[in-house]
Amino acid sequence: MPHIRLAVDIGGTFVDAMELDTRTNRVRFRKASTTPARPWEGVLNAVEALGTDLADVELFIHGTTLGLNAVLERRGEPTGIITNDGFRDIFLLGRGNVPADRMYDFQYERPESLVRRGHTAGVRGRLDYKGRVVDELDPDSVREAARVLVEERGVRSLAVCFLHSFLEPAHERRAAEIIRAAHPDVTVSVSTDIVREYREYERTSTTVLDAYIRPIFERYVDRLETGLAERGFAGRFLIMRSGGGSMTSAVAKTSPTHTVLSGPAGGIVGAAYVAEALGRDNLLTFDIGGTSLDTCVIERGAAVAAYEAQLEHFPLLIPTYDIRTIGAGGGSIAHLDRGLLKVGPQSAGADPGPVCYGRGGTRPTVTDAAVVLGYVDPDKFLGGAMGLSGQAAADALREQIAEPLGLDLPAAAAGVFDVLLAKTVGAVRQITVERGHDPRVFSLLAFGGAGPLLAPLLAREMGIPEVVVPYAPSGFSAWGMLSADIVDDVSRTVMTTLDDADLTALAEVFGDAEAEAGASLAAQGVPAGLAVLERAMEVRYLGQEHSLTVPVGRGAVDPAAVRAGFEELHHARYGHSMDNRLQILNLRVRGVGRTERPELPRPAAGDGDPAQALTGRRDAYDFGVRAVVPFDVYDRAALEPGDTLTGPALIDEGTSTTVVHSGQRVRVDPHGHLLVALPENGS
Repeated sequence: MPHIRLAVDIGGTFVDAMELDTRTNRVRFRKASTTPARPWEGVLNAVEALGTDLADVELFIHGTTLGLNAVLERRGEPTGIITNDGFRDIFLLGRGNVPADRMYDFQYERPESLVRRGHTAGVRGRLDYKGRVVDELDPDSVREAARVLVEERGVRSLAVCFLHSFLEPAHERRAAEIIRAAHPDVTVSVSTDIVREYREYERTSTTVLDAYIRPIFERYVDRLETGLAERGFAGRFLIMRSGGGSMTSAVAKTSPTHTVLSGPAGGIVGAAYVAEALGRDNLLTFDIGGTSLDTCVIERGAAVAAYEAQLEHFPLLIPTYDIRTIGAGGGSIAHLDRGLLKVGPQSAGADPGPVCYGRGGTRPTVTDAAVVLGYVDPDKFLGGAMGLSGQAAADALREQIAEPLGLDLPAAAAGVFDVLLAKTVGAVRQITVERGHDPRVFSLLAFGGAGPLLAPLLAREMGIPEVVVPYAPSGFSAWGMLSADIVDDVSRTVMTTLDDADLTALAEVFGDAEAEAGASLAAQGVPAGLAVLERAMEVRYLGQEHSLTVPVGRGAVDPAAVRAGFEELHHARYGHSMDNRLQILNLRVRGVGRTERPELPRPAAGDGDPAQALTGRRDAYDFGVRAVVPFDVYDRAALEPGDTLTGPALIDEGTSTTVVHSGQRVRVDPHGHLLVALPENGS
């Protein structure tokens, strides 16, 4: 009987593969280099590095940012839009707001649109604001618009989005039927198949992004499925969703927009599990990989959710975790800009990678700085599977950073970390202090290849009392995927005040959404007994722009309970509540198919003395005293629950290093997690 679960996460530099044996709860982990030109090959290479017999695999779960990268790199298919006559410019006009980080940049220009104006077309047919037909859809108009876009303009993927269709999808569905019959080789994305919510621009943008990435995503999944099958895999293939949970590969191919942030989502799913297991209600995730840094709040044991994401300046109406991402990772390039040291957002990626990789990289990165500072042993990188050139890293930093700034080499490398730390503090403040959270009451969960490298520094800077480093932190996102439920989200816009709401009508809309969510779970193989349907309302004060999501029970809607729940959330977020009327925007149903989660290991306790794990000493840079000093070096695999140690120390586990500075103290908890405490809290 198949008894293995495999989780694979593609990052900007490495592919992480995690194997779980469900009979023994044993976990194995391997990495392989990302292959940007042929991404499925990196996945297959990582699986082969594990040496797993795919015939024994019951479940393969995958997180990928392929869709995100396709947008950022403009590698999607030529895409067109079919909408109502007179409204062909909705997507091109967009919104007039400027990104917060470019607010005072008077030379700011929006990135190039995904769709050229010549690739948009209007057709006859119209609904009013209540979803009633004003003009019937003209089939000949649809056929002609599709013919021009496909045959004359070379469009290979079409987004169909009509005004007010979220209330009545019949026109969109009929238009899609006509297009598919006339042009069966063209991909057609229909807005109401993706999201049934108000706001025409945001819904159009979501549909365009779906059309833009769907062909490339379908080809990728098809090639990966073929490669796995050729190697003996016959189990279930799931793909992570951006908002947590997973879906079958078949569903993912029809809803690729839900995968754009699926890599980071795996880490947050795992973080919520760890928060529950360790009794940490408040947790900050801190995930640094090769190209980016992602951070998210776990509050009361649950990740903070959002229902709109951004790809560049394009809005995307999908459920997602409220993640703050900045271009700062191990591969982020350090450079001088008019004499100022900057780090990122440009990344060396996997090809050519940091200078120390010896693959042709010439610009110093955070990884190169870590090698120069003594945090990474060039001879033991990835457990010795990949040697690094410390001399090349030093030469690049000296020539491009240290000498132009008049610094010695350690000071220049430390400066790279100082700049990275400043950017990191800004990202963490955005999701804590600016949301009314005090970071000093949170623990910091550090993962990703470079997370444990920087987390103790961040804790010192922000007064965070504890850093938690899980087992195999560089593969933690893949491990988190192993505990992901199968999920589908359904929403409906209702637009009514709470006082005037027809409770019977609300119940009917909830019932319709629940039926859709339940059918989706059943189609993905979830038994009825394991399916859970969760209801929520998106509510705001009448006249307000921003809304909050209020959970509601399965029974009749209780307006008083909805108001009480909203006011509690509003007070927690904004520090006050008001007597104003409330408006219901959207009803939401999340269908959840429960998955058995892997058990956290409980290794045998030690005697508190980590001497058996001490492998030697190495000179490295201690930010506690801002000087190069001797560090004790420990092999994490040899540390035992109950062991304690003090900094300066390096805890090496091959694929990641935890850097403990002077004054900090480490304790190994019963599950083998490293708990790094600030001096005033250390014991």
